[in-house]
Amino acid sequence: MPALELRHLRYLLAVAEHANFTRAAEELHISQPTLSQQVKQLERALKVQLLDRSGRSVRLTDAGEVYVAYARRALTDLAAGERAVLDVGDLSRGTLRVAMTPTFTTYLMGPLVADFHARCPGISLEVREMTQARMEAELLDDRIDVGIAFLGEHAAGVTARPLFEEGLALVVGAGGHPYAERGGAVPLEELGGARLALLSEDFATRRQLDAYFEGHGVRPVVAVEANSLSVLVEVVGGGGGEVATVLPEPLAVRDGRLRRVPVEPALPSRTAALLGREAAYRSAAGRAFEETVVGWVGERGYGVA
Repeated sequence: MPALELRHLRYLLAVAEHANFTRAAEELHISQPTLSQQVKQLERALKVQLLDRSGRSVRLTDAGEVYVAYARRALTDLAAGERAVLDVGDLSRGTLRVAMTPTFTTYLMGPLVADFHARCPGISLEVREMTQARMEAELLDDRIDVGIAFLGEHAAGVTARPLFEEGLALVVGAGGHPYAERGGAVPLEELGGARLALLSEDFATRRQLDAYFEGHGVRPVVAVEANSLSVLVEVVGGGGGEVATVLPEPLAVRDGRLRRVPVEPALPSRTAALLGREAAYRSAAGRAFEETVVGWVGERGYGVA
């Protein structure tokens, strides 16, 4: 009987992911018969059927579902172990995989990455933008090392370290909106007649705003929906007329074309957080990045939450 090898686990996971031997073989760059043979070797070694091949697509059996969960965890831990062995404590070299939600890439990623590289020039950063749900899934799959998102309900196995409170602000163009020259705060109920440019409903920020407005009985007119904060800045700051938007406060004060307008009661805030995987190995680069983030936040007056 052949001994089990790591390739058997990788092959099984590929078939489980694609529910198809042909597509899995293409991804693995091996022939379909070879892949089928290797999976059958695994089943013979375990003395159990892992895949149901009777339908149009391949699916895991009950035993397969159980085994795949352990196989995925084993490969994740092995990959983490390989990185731990290669970790260099003096930060002379290494790689760190970082993810941020779109909110933070707009105003935080550039200066934060610059600060980190000034401190640790030998560390290569892989920075990606993604939703928080995807970020937590990739943390658990060991595809990223650290994430910057928001505190809240997290997937089991994801840890969160609070960083700072990020407020939301009503923002208008500095030279074209009636609110721009208005003194004092705008009553929240008045926004029921306002025309707003907002992020699409795919974003947690939009869902938070919708819930906030609904809770106060306010229904603004959504004149523009976008999947980028940069687009909202251009729509409003570039001559959006009587269209207003809602932006993170740190972004709202950066552009001279924009005017922050106070709202009473204030728009909601949320807590930025560093996300990680529970019990994951923390490399020297990861610890240095976390220290850089906390220091960067404090130096700019955001205040640690």
